[in-house]
Amino acid sequence: MLKTPAVLLAVVAMGCLAGCSNPWLHRSGRALPKVAPVYGPTNPSPEQMAQEPVKYYASIVELKPEMEKKYRELHADVWKEVVAAIRKANIRNFNIYVTDIAGKRYLISSFEYTGQDAEKDFGSMKDDAVTRDKWWPITNDCQRRLPGTPEGEQWRPMEMLMHIK
Repeated sequence: MLKTPAVLLAVVAMGCLAGCSNPWLHRSGRALPKVAPVYGPTNPSPEQMAQEPVKYYASIVELKPEMEKKYRELHADVWKEVVAAIRKANIRNFNIYVTDIAGKRYLISSFEYTGQDAEKDFGSMKDDAVTRDKWWPITNDCQRRLPGTPEGEQWRPMEMLMHIK
């Protein structure tokens, strides 16, 4: 589960070619070059998005292959306490997708945030004992954090590249 996501909804192109052991590195083994964001009508700046009533978030994490069945079972019927904590945090339209890239399986989450104080609302999920003490330990055990994931986070945030209403 997401604890405190840090960026808006993203569409990401994972540039790893087949055989790449780390999806965040170019096949040469060097880190991919940073490319500055380009803002326009279909990619509003973070300042423009801050004015919108709904905020969009997305993140990614690796799914451990030996834990996939368990993870799928858990998410086929998410516990009511966890769903309540998500709703209390003003999170709506929460989706988790699974995909294969270069021989590994990844989970990509996206959701809409409708509150006014994301840090406070996302932090409120830590106050829910079932989510914090039961759900996250089980689901986190099914996942492998990716390089570059912020300290204290499980899921790596993704950058928004396009937004069309």
